[in-house]
Amino acid sequence: MLRAKVTIVGLGLMGGSLALGLRLAQRVALNPHATHLTVVDANPETRRAAERLADVVTADFAAGVREAELVILATPVRSIVALLAELARVRPEGCMVLDLGSTKTDICRAMADLPEGFQALGGHPMCGKETAGFGAATPDLYRDKTFVLCRNGRTTTAVETLVLELLAIVGARPLFLPPEVHDEIVAAVSHLPYVVAGTLMRTAFGLGDERTWTVSASGFRDTARVAGTDPQMMLDILLTNRTAVLAQLQRYQSELTEAIRLVQSGDEAALAAWLGETQREYQEYRTLKDER
Repeated sequence: MLRAKVTIVGLGLMGGSLALGLRLAQRVALNPHATHLTVVDANPETRRAAERLADVVTADFAAGVREAELVILATPVRSIVALLAELARVRPEGCMVLDLGSTKTDICRAMADLPEGFQALGGHPMCGKETAGFGAATPDLYRDKTFVLCRNGRTTTAVETLVLELLAIVGARPLFLPPEVHDEIVAAVSHLPYVVAGTLMRTAFGLGDERTWTVSASGFRDTARVAGTDPQMMLDILLTNRTAVLAQLQRYQSELTEAIRLVQSGDEAALAAWLGETQREYQEYRTLKDER
């Protein structure tokens, strides 16, 4: 069981689920106070909801991190970068740091710039929902999900060991990737799908016919689902991973242009080949995903 003073900054879906998963594991182990948990959040309603969950609940960042051995930053990406600079100011002696941000290059660069007393590891749990906030948090959100870890100039064996212990407690599967590789991959499998879903949603709304929603079924619902993601979080993601997202949007645009050409041409054999190849690629993806 994790025996450390942990502060989670930001008790939304990700930070809240991590806190709930940690507390649940401790109750199962009949050792509910092995980890001293502090929560920092600006929302008074969230703080009230967290009173039974955490040992200390505060809106004061400096007070919340003052005695922490591990600080977990679970806010939007640009806020994490700003908080890392603030952490260096209020904890000049240093501590261990993990973040849960959705893009990693900017964050890991800011981590590497921390003073020598800090030990830091970039993190991104590959799970989530289209709903945000502590009310959507669940203790099993991380279970059996990939949790990407990104080393940087302030990563040590000690912080890796502590973070891996934490991930084992909540049931996540660690995967180490360089920050730039992480950002390129998630641009294709996470950030591009959001833009596509948003475009689909706007296209359907553009029909201006309420009967659209009566006719729509699971295919539309499943494809459009991530359009409901928190806009502030996605704004930070798209702006901090702009180069990789643009590259994937351009690839997507090329594929869409080819699909338009095939439909316009009426070439049944070519269109059937395109559809068949797409289905085979999806089946291969599902097979590989299921094996993991």
